[in-house]
Amino acid sequence: MKDSIKKYFKVGLVQFMAYPAGLRGEDPDIVDRMKKIVYDDYFDAIEITWIKDAELRAKVKTVLESSHMEICYGAQPRLLTTGMNVNHLDEAERQKAEATLMEAIDEAHEMGAGGVGFLAGKWEEATKEQSYAQLLKTTRALCDYAKTKNMMVELEVFDFDIAKASLIGPAPLAARFAADMRTTHNNFGLIIDLSHIPMTYETPEFVVRTLRPYITHIHIGNTVCQDPAALGYGDEHQRFGFPGGANDVPEVLNFLRVLKNEGFFDEENPYVLSFEVKPWQDEDPDLVIANAKRTLNRAWALLED
Repeated sequence: MKDSIKKYFKVGLVQFMAYPAGLRGEDPDIVDRMKKIVYDDYFDAIEITWIKDAELRAKVKTVLESSHMEICYGAQPRLLTTGMNVNHLDEAERQKAEATLMEAIDEAHEMGAGGVGFLAGKWEEATKEQSYAQLLKTTRALCDYAKTKNMMVELEVFDFDIAKASLIGPAPLAARFAADMRTTHNNFGLIIDLSHIPMTYETPEFVVRTLRPYITHIHIGNTVCQDPAALGYGDEHQRFGFPGGANDVPEVLNFLRVLKNEGFFDEENPYVLSFEVKPWQDEDPDLVIANAKRTLNRAWALLED
């Protein structure tokens, strides 16, 4: 493309994946890590998560207020690091998950984010519809509360039988759920992630076309999911070029083509397009981020006008 990608997207970074020390909300170096991203004008958006220490959170807020970036908040770690399930069949357990996400909405609002992202919980085939009803209950409550703060609630589409084993899930079920949500709430959307698409045994074309009316946020990354015996198998968001990885420049290029063809290149209201990449074992996070930039730059350069 001759035009800059910034004409059509706000390029972002999922901070808590690139620097996973913050996944539990307890990274003592969180301020310096945030500054490193904010200093880099490659990024127009940053996706943060919980910061338990109020003093550190206030310092990060000051950094973000000066950044002129779009702030997004991912509540996924609040669920994944605690084992909470938003569609738990036990009502008391479901309410625990709902409660932490209500706290996430408050924290996201405090930090200047326009919405909160989360994921569905585990499920069983025999009780799939009951889990679906529980997820609707939770999500509607979240949207009701978020609306009082003029905020969005976004459900990220994950794998349904490999790593996270989330109810949502395959694109047709995600579309059904989003359609049900939109009948009652206009502040609900879906997050799609290129790294999750191979894990749902689908293609970018199918996922984007199936979910098109409901997509409000986009992630790109890599995964190893073909061979259960392979190094890093599962939802680990490895760097591009990782052995056995499903996505690299050709797949990112194809994803961009699909997004372009389906009308997601929006000059007036650009979508957030964030890297969700994670260092493998002792890899340097900054090298992994640089890798992701090179991958996107090359794919964008190859994209036809």
